[in-house]
Amino acid sequence: MTDDAATHLPGSRGSRDTRTTRAALAERCRGVTEARWFAVAVFTLIIANALVLGIETYTGVVHRWHGQLKLVEHCFLAAFTVEILLRAGAHADRPRDFLRDPWNLFDLAVVFSAFLPVVRENGTILRLLRLARVLRTARFLPQLRVFLVAVGRSLPGTMSFLIVGALLLYVYAMVGWVAFAESDPEHFGSLGRAVLTLFLLMTLDGLGDSVRAGLEISRWSIVYYASYVLLASFVLVNVLIGVVISSLDEARDLEREQEEVRGAVGLLPAAPVPMPVPVSVSTPVQRAGIEAERELRERIVTARQALDDLEASLQRVFAPAPHEAEGIPSALDSALDPALDPAPDPLTREPHPG
Repeated sequence: MTDDAATHLPGSRGSRDTRTTRAALAERCRGVTEARWFAVAVFTLIIANALVLGIETYTGVVHRWHGQLKLVEHCFLAAFTVEILLRAGAHADRPRDFLRDPWNLFDLAVVFSAFLPVVRENGTILRLLRLARVLRTARFLPQLRVFLVAVGRSLPGTMSFLIVGALLLYVYAMVGWVAFAESDPEHFGSLGRAVLTLFLLMTLDGLGDSVRAGLEISRWSIVYYASYVLLASFVLVNVLIGVVISSLDEARDLEREQEEVRGAVGLLPAAPVPMPVPVSVSTPVQRAGIEAERELRERIVTARQALDDLEASLQRVFAPAPHEAEGIPSALDSALDPALDPAPDPLTREPHPG
């Protein structure tokens, strides 16, 4: 069966009509979701939802406007649901691309979790989900989106920092318990108290009081506190800042690459352009054809250069002499046109009449 015959089958026609319908739906939804007013409207809804959440923290307002606040929350949920449906419709022709975007998955989870019976019955979880909608502002703020991506990319380095910090706290807590447990049981009486004391010292909170109390016990305590502050408050914190800044630079580069890819995709032609077959993956026949075409192009370039040189030589040979510029015919013109020959008649020795 040929392809033309297959296209006339009822099944193939129905499949083609379905693809056409999905493409048309995606085009219409994409025209809405990519519009400037749509992004502004959704951002305004998110900010308004955050304001309503703040108003609900006042007990008097909740008791007085309980019904109105519930209605406003239902309106917000309906609006966000329509937004997600429009975004999903914009990918009707390529549904997998919708699921590959992590922001789409986050929006989908935040919005549609409110419809689950378990979540709707638990007010605390429902409020947390409503609060999570505020994070959706990152979708419309590029700098905030880059920052969140940087935080996510810095998690592996942050985990390493936490492990090293925990080891440092444990070692210094044990040393502090051994050295100051009897003299200062309030701060170093147990491992837990020592860890809490050193954790607060990491923020430099109460460092002066701790150092003075340690000097009353032993002069060598200054070495203990100074080494801990240098390692915990300066070295480790600066390492963490360096990890976050490095991840922020990577996130910015990633965002820039994505913008360039989106711009390149937007500039692609509607019809697919056939690409040449690389030599490394072509067959021997195709390789021979490519070599012959390259040789032919080189010959054409050589012949064109030779023609240009010949034309330049002819222009130099047949360039007009200076006396031609004054109106006197040259010898070449006389040879080509007898009427311009000024030679005299051999019988009369006189020039021919004009």
